[in-house]
Amino acid sequence: MQITRQADYALRAMIYLALLDPSQRASTSQIAEQQHIPPSFLAKIISQLSIAGLIHTSRGARGGVSLARNPHEITVLDVVEAIDGPIALNMCTNAGTTDCPLGPNCVLHSVWADAQANLVARLRQATFGQIITQKQSLQKIFEPEKLATVH
Repeated sequence: MQITRQADYALRAMIYLALLDPSQRASTSQIAEQQHIPPSFLAKIISQLSIAGLIHTSRGARGGVSLARNPHEITVLDVVEAIDGPIALNMCTNAGTTDCPLGPNCVLHSVWADAQANLVARLRQATFGQIITQKQSLQKIFEPEKLATVH
């Protein structure tokens, strides 16, 4: 399984927003430039994140994009599922499906189901608040002069 490029871009955009002061907004052009995301691709991502209730968007001179909630309340899983849908490592782990031709006789089902459960649990534990705190802590250790301009 590989996270899609779109989900990767969404995660980068969310990290950028999480690093902003809560009262700040960012323009999509700022996010695109700073995170190396094609602007046309970012527009679709912003729309999906807004529909999922993860970000606020507003137009106008004071418009822009900001997180809808505290970064400690938004998980990596929230973002991945907003973009890619529910995580499924294999067709037999899709909720409510009977796609596996082996059905209950599949000896790998429990392996896939356990791996998926572990991945989902880990992504659910990782909040953007934790991610930015870790980033800022690392910068204090390795680049103290750049702490004020975390990107």
